[in-house]
Amino acid sequence: MTVHFIGAGPGDPDLITVKGRRLIETCPVCLYAGSLVPAEIVACAPKGARVLDTAPMVLDEIVAEMEAANGRGEDVARVHSGDPSLYGAIAEQIRRLEALGIGYEIVPGVPAFAAAAAAMGQELTIPEVGQTVILTRTTMQASAMPEGEDLATLGRSRATLAIHLSVRNLAHIRRELEPFYGADCPVVVAYRVGWPDQLLIRGTLADIQAKVRDAKLTRTALIFVGRTLAASDFRDSALYDPSAAHVLRPARKTEGAE
Repeated sequence: MTVHFIGAGPGDPDLITVKGRRLIETCPVCLYAGSLVPAEIVACAPKGARVLDTAPMVLDEIVAEMEAANGRGEDVARVHSGDPSLYGAIAEQIRRLEALGIGYEIVPGVPAFAAAAAAMGQELTIPEVGQTVILTRTTMQASAMPEGEDLATLGRSRATLAIHLSVRNLAHIRRELEPFYGADCPVVVAYRVGWPDQLLIRGTLADIQAKVRDAKLTRTALIFVGRTLAASDFRDSALYDPSAAHVLRPARKTEGAE
């Protein structure tokens, strides 16, 4: 049997991959992170399938379900939100499976930062404004950040930041980033992207905390910080520039050129 770690996307049931949905439709066991994965996504599990919400479970209980399925020769759809490679807590599950000799595969999903950028109508990499996106988080109750990955260090790059799991840490975010980005730097807080109650709150490092507090958001939000979020006066990309030749398109003469 195989345990299939499936990225369900950010919440919209239509944003799961075809492969991910097909596996949920065929696996006799489905374990899904119900705090972040809508029940609609696993509603397509086959009739009689063992479907469990793992939100109230601990790691040993989850792995025990996988081990029991292995004993029955039944594949498992292990459904995580977004893309499981980002803050998916799959590494410790994989370590347990490898120790037990149980096979697994990872099926990628739409990550929250990409879905949020789409909801914002936003390209995150703007020519000559910002070409780097850093996915990170801040120290909260779960675990501390490794040395050298604190916001003060990352902020020196002035790259666009997508800060996960940190909506209750906005005062710290402002304090660490304002020296590098400025108080007027654009910020967007994307709440429950892909869900019916999706909300985008726009502001700056100076005022975003007050706006989020007024909206009473305390979890399930992604924070974007960077100048690309409000860029308008920027040069066009060379990708479709008629004077930029590449292997599939020769350079074209501009009007008036000899």
